Amino acid sequence: MGVKLYGMSSSPNVRGAMLVLTEKGVDYELVSLMPPAWKAPEHLARNPFGKVPVLDHDGFHVYETQAILRYVDLAFPGPALQPADAREAARMTQIIGIIDCYLAPSWISNIGFERLIAPSFFGRPTDTKRVEAAVPLARNCAAALEALIAAPYLTGKTLSLADLRLLPHFDWLRLTPEGETILAGKSKLTQWFQRVSARPSAKAILQ
Repeated sequence: MGVKLYGMSSSPNVRGAMLVLTEKGVDYELVSLMPPAWKAPEHLARNPFGKVPVLDHDGFHVYETQAILRYVDLAFPGPALQPADAREAARMTQIIGIIDCYLAPSWISNIGFERLIAPSFFGRPTDTKRVEAAVPLARNCAAALEALIAAPYLTGKTLSLADLRLLPHFDWLRLTPEGETILAGKSKLTQWFQRVSARPSAKAILQ
């Protein structure tokens, strides 16, 4: 059966899983799944919350992006993407927590969705009130990451799951007018993005 990843290739969450699979050298099949297919019974059997991505590894189903990333890193050979050092590992988990709890809702669900998806995919104007309401938290997330980053990667000298989790979210935000303002002056984050986005996996997936 091999490895299948269900979801939209443009989704930052799906792209995070794709980046980790690629960095680990895993041969996988991307099964394109768009709404309303997320609510189909066969998908709900894999994820009762009707979300993507979902990973299927020889019949073993995993949902929630963070769980997928950690599973792939442990289940397959290739470079370790979770630091052995306790402090770096804690920082990785902390940054992933920031992304899941605060950054994704503000950067992606509100600003990114309204600026990039609502007009092009759903054919409706951007809800500017929703965008404006998300900006304070989005700014706070950017400031927190700028303070936490340890060059050359987020947690130190080696690439980790935190880098691959953040990369597609950063890529979305920077394409919005609010992102340009929020990320202005964030020199460490900007340098980090330039470095990580130059990796072969990023060049293949972020386009």
